[in-house]
Order: sequence, then structure tokens, then C-alpha cells
Amino acid sequence: MTDERLIQATLHRWRDQPWSMVREAFKAEPDAWQLEGLELVAKPETERLAFKACKGPGKTACLAWIILWFLMTRPHCRIGCTSITEANIRANLWPELYTWLSKSQFCMETLAWTKTAVVNKRHPQSWWAQLRTWPKHGDQQQQADALAGLHATHVMGVVDEAGGVPQSVLVALEAILANAEHGEAKLLISGNPTHTTGPLYRACTVDRTLWKVVTITGDPDSPMRSPRISVKWAREMIAQYGRENPWVLVNVFGEFPPVSINALLGVEEVQRAMQRKLDPVQYTWFQKRLGVDVARFGDDRTVIWPRQGPMNWQPVIMRNADTTQIAGRVAHNCERWTALDDVPVERIFIDDTGHWGHGVYDQLNTGGWPAVPIQYSAPAVLPQYKNRRSHNWLKMAEGVRHGGRLPNLPEMVPELTEITYTFLGGQFVLEPKELVKERLGFSPDLADALSNTYDEPDQPALGVAFPMAGGGKVLRDRNPFTARDLEHNQPERVRVTPFAE
Repeated sequence: MTDERLIQATLHRWRDQPWSMVREAFKAEPDAWQLEGLELVAKPETERLAFKACKGPGKTACLAWIILWFLMTRPHCRIGCTSITEANIRANLWPELYTWLSKSQFCMETLAWTKTAVVNKRHPQSWWAQLRTWPKHGDQQQQADALAGLHATHVMGVVDEAGGVPQSVLVALEAILANAEHGEAKLLISGNPTHTTGPLYRACTVDRTLWKVVTITGDPDSPMRSPRISVKWAREMIAQYGRENPWVLVNVFGEFPPVSINALLGVEEVQRAMQRKLDPVQYTWFQKRLGVDVARFGDDRTVIWPRQGPMNWQPVIMRNADTTQIAGRVAHNCERWTALDDVPVERIFIDDTGHWGHGVYDQLNTGGWPAVPIQYSAPAVLPQYKNRRSHNWLKMAEGVRHGGRLPNLPEMVPELTEITYTFLGGQFVLEPKELVKERLGFSPDLADALSNTYDEPDQPALGVAFPMAGGGKVLRDRNPFTARDLEHNQPERVRVTPFAE
């Protein structure tokens, strides 16, 4: 058999057996659930296929295999790929395509990968998979228009992280299924079951008869569990938070929670707050307060966060500092800030959860400073919040969203945007910190310190009139944490910048 005939025979076999292509071209052995998905997508009657996944089972790899399989075995096919955001697809599905494509010399000789498309080298204009985006803030028609126009004898639509994608995006892609009468059309969606609305939820519930659904679980007691999920980790999550915990349902079991899990803040909202400019009259009449997050472990940071109404100044960051150094630094900065305009710091909120911050609180309290300990797990004053931590983070998010100004700290963007929330028993519940820290790879110390300053409602500063009363004075716009302060009890690292950036 000639090389060309061997190639054609291989492609013909792969056409109906995508798992064979995965094994032979990519040298990978599919997990049980991946094999189920590959078998389903190969069936002519499968037009709609959904992957409902727990955390980290390898679903993006499976999507990449299917896209490359379709490109290799369907002549002049066209594939439109999208996700919850452009950043998400560029960071996940698109590099995953290159990772698997580069593992096969045969596929590399046939296909070319770019930042926006994977194309057949001989027919790049008519044989491709394209990265497509949709306007997040556009109306339904604008979102649909961005994904329209996929027409070919063989066509496929792919939506990664479909849990939070608007239904209008899927409706636009479903138009390709009209092609099924005269050719082949397939629609694939994949994601974590975080939302009880949207395409993934509908595919698994009200539209279940239209979809083939593959549920991917990390349940340590299930014979169909993904082997990529640590049994030890899964059992720890179940033991610590309970089987009915919303984040355990999503991340361990791959099941929908009672209500949607949502991001507290978006990247765009945080970036706007970092670019926002405030006039001193907008904040100088507010009470001065500090939020202190005391480092619990060697890799964590102690953060001292100054806030005055909507104005957030650059924080002090300390590493490897003991409680005496931290308390001394807080007191020193309070003195400096007070000396600028004779308006004292009236609140110093210290995270004392687990009594990690108790030494700092004791020393400040003994010195006559207005220190307030916070127990994150303590009940919130208002019953609609699960605990103090949930209350403080939501109030912080509202402050950032509605006119707050943040210092330009790029490392703070993931801290503020990674955490999620839901409702449990009618109460607002914040995602457990341990899960956030695991995803980030570090503790969200900056965000925690800022959230501490929202433990009590904002108040006008003592002795400073409301600006609307006609007597509010504009105070000097200077940084109480200047470079000269760095010489005082400096631990390993303290990072500050002037107020006027």
C-alpha cells in the first residue's frame, strides 16, 4: 500500500473512530468519560453534545481532540469556537489546540495553528477552525451577529465554559444545525455547572431530550469518577464543607448548586476602579480607617490597607513580620496620617479569625488605638449574610463598583475577580477562602485587608463637615505612607507609592 493510500485509509478509519486518532496521533489514552464523549460525537445522530464537568478533569483537552479530529477528517469543514470571554478562550482552549496539534507530525503537516485560527494548509480560506468572540455588553442581536455565518457541508460550533454564556450566543450557533439535512452539523458545549441559567443548564434540564450529556464527576465513591481528580482532595472538601455545599456540588460532583454561582467582580470593573480619578472633596470628609490582614503562614503577606470613603490608598505590604512589628507599623502610620490634617484614624479593623491577629489587636488596644477585631466566621449583623466575611466582601465589591478608586495594583485583579458567591438558605454566601487560594496559588491578602475596612458602614470623620453643608474643607492630598516611613521597623518587604500616582 502506497503512503498516500495508507494516509487515506487511516483518515477513513479515524473519521468514525476519534478515539483511535487520539491514541495514534496524540499518543494519549482517553479517560472513561472522555471515551464516552468521543464515541458520542462520532455518531451521526449526535447533533448536540454537552460536557458537564467538575473541577479539572481534562475537559479542555477533550474539546481540543474533537476539534482537531473534525479538521483532519472532514473536508472543507468550518468550526466556530467561543467561550465566556475572549481572555478565557485565548488562555485555555486555543493553546490547548496547539499543545495537541504539536504532538502529531502528521497533523502538523496538514494543519497550521495561529492566534485566531487553525487552518488546513492547502485550503486556508475554506477549511478552518476560528476563534470567535461576542460583545459582552452588546444586546442579544449584536451577540448573535458576532457568531453568525458558519456555513459548510461539515460545520461545528464549540462553546467552552458555557455555564455563564448568554443563551443568545447558543441560539446564534444553533443556526448551523439547519445544515444537518444536507451535510453534517454538530454543536458542542462544555463547562462547570455554576449557573442555573444559560446554555449548559438548559441542555441538562429543560432541553435534555435534545442533548447528549456527559457528566464528569470527581465523586470519590463513583466508579465513573475522573482519575485526574485527587481522591484525597475530594474527601477533604466533602468532610470540611459537606456534600450539599454549593462549591462541593460544582467542583467535586459536577452538579448544579441550588442557585447560580457568580463572580463577585469582573475584571473590567476592577480595572476601571484602578483608573478612576477622585476630587478630594469626594472623600476627605469620610472617616479614616485601616484594614489589617495579619499573615498566617510564611508565604502569606501582612497587609495594612488605608481607606477614606471611596478613596483607597496604596497599602503597606509586610513579610515575615512579628506581631510587635506589625502593631508598631500600624501605630506609626496612624500617627503620620493624623498629622497631615489633624483628622484621626478612627477605625483599625483586624482579621482575628483563628486569633492570628490577636497579638496585633492586643498591642494596639493597650496603646489606646481604635482597634476592632473581626471574626470572619461570626454571624453578620444583618441576617441576609452568612457571616461577617460574606458581608464585608459584598460591601467591598459594591464600593469598588459604585465609584471607588483603587491603587494601580495589577496583582490585585485576580484576587478581586476570582472569588465567587451564591445563596444558601436565603443567605449570601462567599466561596470558602481555601478554594480561592488553591486556584490563585496564593492567599488573597490584599483583598482581605481591603474588605476588613467595610466591617462597619462608612461614617463622616469627627469634626469634618459634610461637603453639601457648605463647610467641608479640602485637605492636602498627600501620602501618609511615604518612603521615609520605610526606615522604621522595616521587615523583609514593604511596598508603597505616593497617593498621586
